[in-house]
Amino acid sequence: MRPRYFSFHNGPKTALPFSNDEYEARLAALRQIMEAKQLDAVLLTSMHNIAYYSGFLYCSFGRPYGCVVTKTGSTTISANIDAGQPNRRCYGDNLTYTDWQRGNFWHAVCHVTGTAARIGFEADHQTITAHREMQATFPDSSLIDIAPDIMTRRMVKSPAEISLIRHGARIADIGGEDIRAVIAPHIREIDVAMAGRDAMELEIAKSFPDSEYRDTWVWFQSGLNTDGAHNPVTSRHLQPGDILSLNAFPMINGYYTALERTLFLGEPDAASLKYWQANVKAHEIGLAAIKPGASCSGITAKINEFFESENLLQYRTFGYGHSFGILSHYYGREAGLELREDIDTILKPGMVVSMEPMLTIPQGQPGAGGYREHDILVITETGAENITKFPYGPEHNIVKVTA
Repeated sequence: MRPRYFSFHNGPKTALPFSNDEYEARLAALRQIMEAKQLDAVLLTSMHNIAYYSGFLYCSFGRPYGCVVTKTGSTTISANIDAGQPNRRCYGDNLTYTDWQRGNFWHAVCHVTGTAARIGFEADHQTITAHREMQATFPDSSLIDIAPDIMTRRMVKSPAEISLIRHGARIADIGGEDIRAVIAPHIREIDVAMAGRDAMELEIAKSFPDSEYRDTWVWFQSGLNTDGAHNPVTSRHLQPGDILSLNAFPMINGYYTALERTLFLGEPDAASLKYWQANVKAHEIGLAAIKPGASCSGITAKINEFFESENLLQYRTFGYGHSFGILSHYYGREAGLELREDIDTILKPGMVVSMEPMLTIPQGQPGAGGYREHDILVITETGAENITKFPYGPEHNIVKVTA
């Protein structure tokens, strides 16, 4: 009979993003949450939390993945399509489930949890279908949402995480330099983006030879395409006078960092320069406000006050910053640490946040386009350290057009 699940430890463990002591410390903190909530086990299902607690960053492709943490162990649950790779790249044990029968994932989970009376899960990640399957698998267990608790725990970074984030910021700056160097009239957005991506991936491979290489990307936008922060790269050819948006994102073992800058190809017109300078001023107000003891909503209010005084608040695009860590553009978010009116979280040492105000001036108005600057700050005991070094503003980022 074909098995529902089995152990496939194919080859030795590889070097993980962090030390065993780091993963043990994270699991110990999770078990403190478990003790406080009287949980017998926790089932993690999101990419970011599985990676945070085990080091394994899965590729779902329509299949469920998990990590079961009990009072004494930690076991990733992976699909057989990945063979032994999940075990090689995880801290703790691994159990592989097969697709010979439906529901094998849940059989594997149940094998690890046993008859747990109270199980923690991520309510902000499970679909309705997955939650019904979990209820059917554990009909006699209480299922407790722990997503807010573990998100709060992830918001304060360890020294090892901060070290990796520093490298990410440094590598983003390298990508920014290579992007800026190739900007010229008539080059395509995609060609500029590829130059920055290649530079960052080469540096990641040099600095982190044991890393897995995936997900590093660049969004480089021009003209109308700058109006949104997450607009895709196109094949548009750059034209003299264009507003440009440089966005470099090196990904190191699931950890996201970013560099974002406004540039112009040639001298900006008077209206564009005015909006750009105003956004830079807002950026600097925000940078000065980030410190331990400040609240996310309080920082937001200071920048809003400035924009309102300049009659620009209606052009604000989104919140002014967010947390960093194990997240990406398609997974993860520490929503409790975003610089918005509705978030009252108090900044404390060990948190890492961005400052990134953005104004979007609609097409058809003088100065149309999206203006955004983005720096990364590490909260310290006495203030905040800006770890982004690429310069911002009109003094540095007007690309000269030669005849």
